[in-house]
Amino acid sequence: MNTGQLWNLSLGFLGIQIAYALQSANASRIFSIIGISSTALSYFWILPPLLGMFVQPLVGKYSDRTWCRFGRRLPYLILGTVVAMAMAILLPNAGVFGFSLSTATLFCAMTLMFMDTSLNTSMQPYKMLVGEMVNERQKGRAYSIQSLICNVGSATGFMLPFLLGWFGLSMTAPEGEVPAVVSVSFYIGAAMLLLCMIYSLLKIKEWNPREYARYNPQPGGEVKNPGMLKLLRRAPSTFWSVGLVQFFNWFGFLFMWTYCTGTVAQNTFHTPAVEKVTSIEAAGSRLETADKVILNSAGEVVLDHGRDSEGLFAKLPSPAELTICSRVKHDRETGAVIPIEYERVIVPDIHNANVTTELRPDASSELYSEAGNWVGVLYAVQAMGSVLWALVLPRFRSRKFSYGISMAIGAAGFVLSGIISDKWLLFIPYMMIGTAWAASMAWPFAFLTDSLKGRDVGSYMGLFNCTICLPQIVAALCGGLLLGMMTQPGELAPQYMMMILAGVSLAFGAIAVTFIKDPLKRVPEPVADPAIGEGGVY
Repeated sequence: MNTGQLWNLSLGFLGIQIAYALQSANASRIFSIIGISSTALSYFWILPPLLGMFVQPLVGKYSDRTWCRFGRRLPYLILGTVVAMAMAILLPNAGVFGFSLSTATLFCAMTLMFMDTSLNTSMQPYKMLVGEMVNERQKGRAYSIQSLICNVGSATGFMLPFLLGWFGLSMTAPEGEVPAVVSVSFYIGAAMLLLCMIYSLLKIKEWNPREYARYNPQPGGEVKNPGMLKLLRRAPSTFWSVGLVQFFNWFGFLFMWTYCTGTVAQNTFHTPAVEKVTSIEAAGSRLETADKVILNSAGEVVLDHGRDSEGLFAKLPSPAELTICSRVKHDRETGAVIPIEYERVIVPDIHNANVTTELRPDASSELYSEAGNWVGVLYAVQAMGSVLWALVLPRFRSRKFSYGISMAIGAAGFVLSGIISDKWLLFIPYMMIGTAWAASMAWPFAFLTDSLKGRDVGSYMGLFNCTICLPQIVAALCGGLLLGMMTQPGELAPQYMMMILAGVSLAFGAIAVTFIKDPLKRVPEPVADPAIGEGGVY
């Protein structure tokens, strides 16, 4: 293929990665804004990879056998993009529908799940097309172009909230609502998804079955409809050894996506903490308050989602007559609370009640919003580090060595990101994290497709996606438990410790690289490519 064809195969990655970047940098921020505890954040990252483990292998399997007028892989690109656009519009709006915390949480979790899965569905066709339509000599180069576009798109998505704030969009919003800098960024991401999908449909011409068979001969004849278990039994050893590295890699990155905002807000921006009342237990009955607005008999707000901002809760008479509002609207002009669903209760002897509280970062404060925007800047620095490192990777004589050293540098970056508090010095560890990201985007799929020899590429790509999903599920299940164990009563949860644990995980990944058997002993010699720069990218 010529240079233009190689770029057209992957340019659609730009829109996908902008949307992915917005999701990665802002999902935990949105959850915190609507009222989720720091120790519970990781649990809401379980659903996306869990669904992905089932959906992606099926997408790969059935796209291997989808031959229609629209192509073989492109129909799945269209489906995934349309769903992702809808989810990108819905996700930042969970707080504007007047939902209770439990309903808003479920809404966000489901939206995040479908957005993540649909973006993966959109992404897989690009990877499969490179695996099928690019020859062995150009394949490393094609995946590096894909990695370059991926990181440029990521940097754009990460920077959007910061840039919109710089241009004057609102950095704050009423309690429980997402500020405009975040919501408008997601709308821009949805628009880019649409534009990139249209461009790809215009520029990519898939092969018909005869052309595919010519360039992807099946050893020993065509194997029809192999089952997933059969595919796993005959999977090359590279599938499993690279999968082990993938486990440690994605385990660590899930911790970053979950806890980076909290770490930066606490360590760097020193966001004020708020003590929230989570429950009141009196006379044998327990009242959950964290997700509700509570009014006294005079109609004054004494607790707003567990927050006693004016000390009115301590001034309640005993017994206290309370109005419990599970759904409310806030008048934007007066700030008055308008109940939608509510009930009235009387709490006897409230002064002697057992009140449970929790210390959290003030997610509605401007400092927290600034921290969230700065996280986007740091992620953009990570993406730029990935772009630069993608230029360095082909200069190594061994793909395997470059993969291992990248993981080791990334591990050190994670550890430093949990220790360094200066916002400018944080650029250093995030540049280091970018090296691990660049290698994880370029080499795993190159190793895998080189070992498949053209057979059932889509099915194996789908199964290989489980090596991305499974570690994220494990990390999401462990994250809340580990953070809870390290949290002292009356103190903020030490989210920075989770960044350090992410570094430990990547260190194990660097060790696991030694188990990979690389069919190519060295990276192919560079060929000049003026579109990318002298020397090219592979």
